[in-house]
Amino acid sequence: MGIYDRDYYRRDGRSIFGSFTERGTICKWLIGINIVCFLVQIATVPMVRPLDPEESRWGWFTDAFVLDQAAVLHGQLWRLITYAFMHSTQTVMHILFNMLFLWWFGSDVEDIYGPREFLAIYLVSALVGGILYILSPLAGLGSTVPCLGASGAVTAVLVLCAFHFPTRIIYLFMFLPVPIWLFVVFEVAQDAYTYFGRAATGTAVGVHLGGAAFAAAYYKFHWRLTNVFQDINVWRKRRSQPRLRVYREAEEEHPTPVAVASAPSAPSGRPEDEQLEAKMDAVLEKISRFGKENLNDSDREVLRLAAEAIKRRRT
Repeated sequence: MGIYDRDYYRRDGRSIFGSFTERGTICKWLIGINIVCFLVQIATVPMVRPLDPEESRWGWFTDAFVLDQAAVLHGQLWRLITYAFMHSTQTVMHILFNMLFLWWFGSDVEDIYGPREFLAIYLVSALVGGILYILSPLAGLGSTVPCLGASGAVTAVLVLCAFHFPTRIIYLFMFLPVPIWLFVVFEVAQDAYTYFGRAATGTAVGVHLGGAAFAAAYYKFHWRLTNVFQDINVWRKRRSQPRLRVYREAEEEHPTPVAVASAPSAPSGRPEDEQLEAKMDAVLEKISRFGKENLNDSDREVLRLAAEAIKRRRT
């Protein structure tokens, strides 16, 4: 599909301003949340520089949500996500570049996967990056210095965009044209060299590598996070339902034989049918987005089982 086939580019549909307001809903929400958190961070920075070097210079708000290894290992697991909404208050460039990259590349990735799946990708990639950063010092890699920033999740978005649009040209320093795949390979290779070479750096390269690794695995294995959550909800619903039991009266000694007819078709409200229907909806959505030729063997098996279930209901 070319750029002229996209809905937001057609002249007979929405205007350019309309497409801007309607695209990238989750991206805009994420950017807005990051900006609000950044303003709160600035407002809570101590007015007087602390004399004690052990005392934080960030302020109570940043301290409560930054990715700190000791705090996480003591049970403050929310930091594995919240650090991705904190940024350095010493310079505006940190949040500025993260948010620009999130909008430039995230809006296209959100168009591909949809708002809910994109949000799941963003949060899980931040989680994976945070876990890798926390575990790295235990293996003699990385640093125990508290970490903050959205760059891990943004790196995952950038890697996914490069997988889907490898020939897209981006302009470094606003004038140097570079294909996005080359830019991503260079950035990941540079982070890997710094990480495994144990070079001193003020950048949390472990978080970047965690986000990049998750994005590569997500694309390679065709994961769909919202389907996983949906399957978990179906499983929980099935577990909560009472099991069927056969009731027999004690006084009945000679039960009357009953002619057995053909087994009735399975009711449509069973959890198995609901799970199959949910999977079929996901496959049909995939067909509408990417075409039938992009279906994998698992998707075709879901369509086959759905067709058999429909035939059984008709007979």
